[in-house]
Formats: sequence, C-alpha cells, structure tokens
Amino acid sequence: MSHALNSQPAAVPAVASATAADVARGICRLFARNDVWCLSEMPLRNGRRADLMGIDVKGRIVIVEIKVSRADLLGDGKWPDYLDFCDRFYWGLPVGLDRGPLEGADYRPDCCGVIVADGYDAEIVRPAPSQPLAAARRKVEVERLARAALRRNLVGLDPECTPWGTPA
Repeated sequence: MSHALNSQPAAVPAVASATAADVARGICRLFARNDVWCLSEMPLRNGRRADLMGIDVKGRIVIVEIKVSRADLLGDGKWPDYLDFCDRFYWGLPVGLDRGPLEGADYRPDCCGVIVADGYDAEIVRPAPSQPLAAARRKVEVERLARAALRRNLVGLDPECTPWGTPA
C-alpha cells in the first residue's frame, strides 16, 4: 500500500462513542477502494490476534491495530508482536483521538503508519513504510489468511460446518 491510495478524509466529526467496529468499517472501506481485502480478528501464530489483517494487490500483508481511547492506546504493550507478521503496520484510530503518543519513540513512528477512521470512511494520515517479510513467512501467512477467509465464508453459508476445521 502506498501513500498514493485514494484516501478521502473521514466525513463525520469526532464522536465520543466511536467504537472499534466503526473504525474497522471505515478502514475496510478505504482498503476495499484500493483493492486491499481484510479479515477482522485474525489469530496469529504467536497467540496474538490482529484487529484487521489483509492482503494488497501485490500480495503484501497489512495489519491494523485499532485503538479507540487514549488509555487503550497507552496501555498496549503487545503491538510490536504483530510486526513479524506483516509488511506494513498501521494504527487505526477514531477521528478526534489524540495521535500525539504515536510520535514517541516507544511507538516507532519510523515503521508504523496511522489511519484515522469513522464508521463511513478513513484517511491515511501517516503512511506505513514497507518492512518486507521473508518470502517463506509471507507465503505461510497468506495461506493462513486465505484459509481463515474461506472457512469463515463457508460457516457463514452453512453454520453446521462450525465444528470442523480450525476456527479463525
């Protein structure tokens, strides 16, 4: 994903009740317009769970960690665990949340992008630099993401398939 995405500013002013689902929806819309397709709540092999994990048109993996409050943002010490599973990492925040902490060294602005979103749209306010995964790691992660998407699709069509396979 490059900074040249067709991003448009979030159209709705900040709302105190922004939820992670609202932010995820806006980000997914931004990504879909740019041919990046995501799954929410994607389990990683290290036991963590990515809020959004997707693949762009070139097969690069994107992870977005969504934070909807300052306390949630400041209290997250696990986010570096996601960096080994993606080519680009973004913070996803609601409109109006102070992005100041993300400029500090602890949040590694040199390798993390920032997306601001509401329930309708999103805007990349700081592009995420590419930190390319090793080809073997990318292949494994793309296959895991594809299998999770296919399983979720099938279970959505036929809930009786839920007990089979690995949930994701």
